Amino acid sequence: MNKKGLNLRISERRLNKLRLYASSKEKTMTQLVEDWIDRLPTPEIDDSSTTPLPHQPNG
Repeated sequence: MNKKGLNLRISERRLNKLRLYASSKEKTMTQLVEDWIDRLPTPEIDDSSTTPLPHQPNG
């Protein structure tokens, strides 16, 4: 699997809250974010959709 990075700007308070929660669950912050993303519903895409797909740069 090709891994990509994600930069996120959040307040120090939220970062500390995430760190503490991850530690209490014995998970990494990455694992928590991946778990949350995996719980998101998969959007249905059809030909009549007016919502553009996000740009996927090569590389």
